[in-house]
Amino acid sequence: MSHQQADDTEYMADEYEMEDVDDDMDEEFHGGDMGGSDSEVDEHDLMNYKMADTSAAQARKGKDIQGIPWERLSITREKYRQTRIELYKNYEIIPQSGEGSDKECKITKKGGLYYEFRRNSRSVKSTILHFQLRNLIWATSKHDVYLMSHFSVVHWSSLNCNKTELLNVAGHVAPCEKHPGSLLEGFTQTQVSTLAVKDRLLVAGGFQGELICKYLDRPGVSFCTRTTYDDNAITNAVDIYTTPSGAVRFTASNNDSGVRDFDMEKFQLSKHFRFPWPVNHSSVSPDGKLLVIVGDNPDGILVDAQTGKTVMPLVGHLDFSFASAWHPDGLTFATGNQDKTCRLWDVRNLSKSVATLKGNLGAIRSIRYSSDGRFMAMAEPADFVHVYDAKCGYEKEQEIDFFGEISGMSFSPDTESLFIGVWDRTYGSLLEFGRRRNYSYLDSNL
Repeated sequence: MSHQQADDTEYMADEYEMEDVDDDMDEEFHGGDMGGSDSEVDEHDLMNYKMADTSAAQARKGKDIQGIPWERLSITREKYRQTRIELYKNYEIIPQSGEGSDKECKITKKGGLYYEFRRNSRSVKSTILHFQLRNLIWATSKHDVYLMSHFSVVHWSSLNCNKTELLNVAGHVAPCEKHPGSLLEGFTQTQVSTLAVKDRLLVAGGFQGELICKYLDRPGVSFCTRTTYDDNAITNAVDIYTTPSGAVRFTASNNDSGVRDFDMEKFQLSKHFRFPWPVNHSSVSPDGKLLVIVGDNPDGILVDAQTGKTVMPLVGHLDFSFASAWHPDGLTFATGNQDKTCRLWDVRNLSKSVATLKGNLGAIRSIRYSSDGRFMAMAEPADFVHVYDAKCGYEKEQEIDFFGEISGMSFSPDTESLFIGVWDRTYGSLLEFGRRRNYSYLDSNL
């Protein structure tokens, strides 16, 4: 992956911020209804307006889920959506890779409604440090979400709308426990590039190969290590998993072409595999036997999780890949690529992918399966999250449509909630959706 961080972030912000909409809104407020007033009261009222959350009840009455006041603007939502699609510049390494995959893509039926809008929380600012890495949102229950907000790892409770800082990496972070191999001196001013939270364990990966491990039910940080001192050391992804025996482990995928497996019972590095190119993401199969590897190469690799030896190359994508995920059945998995596609694979026949799903704007940066295997969600860099009915062969999808860069997304473990982080200077927020259930027997009481 690209490691020119400053240029990449600037590229993302300059191209895709909703500044035109925001400028129009400010002009409406300051030059119209507010009569151009500069009073502190008016400014405070404007800020409160911008920060207002949106509830499901308000959305049902017609309010925009992000709180964008389209009725006050000089452009309609439909026109702005059309403009975004036409002008959005997909980042690709191999020219025209997004167009080259069109003929293979599966035609899906839109209009599915699997998750209903529940709330948009504007006070939760989910941020992105590197434009290609979008795994910064994790739900541990239908009410509990963990995310990056600038230099803070934050816990958000959607139940009481309360935000708590768990870890601040702007200053000095050091472990309070002693384990062999842990860097007791810790780190200073860590730039967090990726995040993973599962069960009780939180792991943050940094731009210099840092790994910071914290258990949610323990005070302080448990373990710090640096995967490599290579100049190209960025931690691209972390995958926390539980072995069949119940041991907690995680893999770290790095730009130095390595994938490292850590045993969190012993706080030790247990395996280190090297590949021919930088690894952007890896996923361990539910039975712990296989490992999907994708990175700075159009072809991915399925490898033996114990030895790192290649089982089969994954041939089909046209650009570099940044996402992967296993279906809970352990037979199928998905990969996401900068060619704007998500490919589905079956371990029983890896000669080619079984299906190819297409995005609207750009690369598929994040993929998640619900724990029951019913749904698969894939996120584009901005504006769109697609939720497919995996049980029905991915024939139908729900397209969640909004405006802003996507910092990550996560199903809750019980599948009842879906959270999406939106990064934008004005409309940055956390979108929450709830699983739609058909309780028809209740209709008679409504």
